[in-house]
Amino acid sequence: MAPQRKMIVFPTKNELSEAMAEYTANLSAKFIKEKGLFTVVLSGGDQIDWLCKLVQPPYIDSIEWSKWHVFWVDERVCAWEDPDSNYKLAMEGFLSKVPIPDKNIYAIDKHLAADGNAEHCATLYEECLKNLVKEKIIPISKKTGYPEFDLQLLGMGPDGHMASLFPNHPQINEKQKWVTYITDSPKPPPKRITFTLPVINSTLYNLMAICDKAPAKSVAEIMKHNNLSLPSAHLSAQVENVWYLDQAAASEL
Repeated sequence: MAPQRKMIVFPTKNELSEAMAEYTANLSAKFIKEKGLFTVVLSGGDQIDWLCKLVQPPYIDSIEWSKWHVFWVDERVCAWEDPDSNYKLAMEGFLSKVPIPDKNIYAIDKHLAADGNAEHCATLYEECLKNLVKEKIIPISKKTGYPEFDLQLLGMGPDGHMASLFPNHPQINEKQKWVTYITDSPKPPPKRITFTLPVINSTLYNLMAICDKAPAKSVAEIMKHNNLSLPSAHLSAQVENVWYLDQAAASEL
């Protein structure tokens, strides 16, 4: 049985950001102590801004960055240098400021992304994950049979989408693949790759962080009515499914 959705509302974005840093740092310490490494999955958008507290004291010097392995829950199929690239966003805002080894950062294939081949990018990213399962970096969940990451940091769009799983699109129903692709994303750019829902939900700790007024209606639809037409309503986790909201995002509750 998946754990219940847990919700915490913060007075300000800054306090949400501080809580996110503390949550991430605590899990980093826990998993590195237990198994010698920490697998963390990033998304795009404002998530990277909210992680900025991790590059400040006390975290910057206390986290064992060399034990981190970093992934993306979804990625825009574009050149790494493109302003739309989640890799570029994460690299400039966070990853370039912490000493995580380059080999532990698993980005979309640079050449295929620049070529715009979404299907091939998804296939190759799934192959990358399967190789890391063989190398014992990522375990397979005994409960689900899908790869099991330690922590995933997610956001939700105003339409209720998460990762690149959008309302009224078939990718949410994919159960065979670990990574799938979309070529008609309603939010530009149209070509993306994304973890499938079973992979997202096999993560041990899922933290969904939502700020601002725009997603407030979707937050209410999920929290009050569990409206399953919104992909984010399907989010669960193996250990904890926690939603961090600021006051604006919680304003319709």
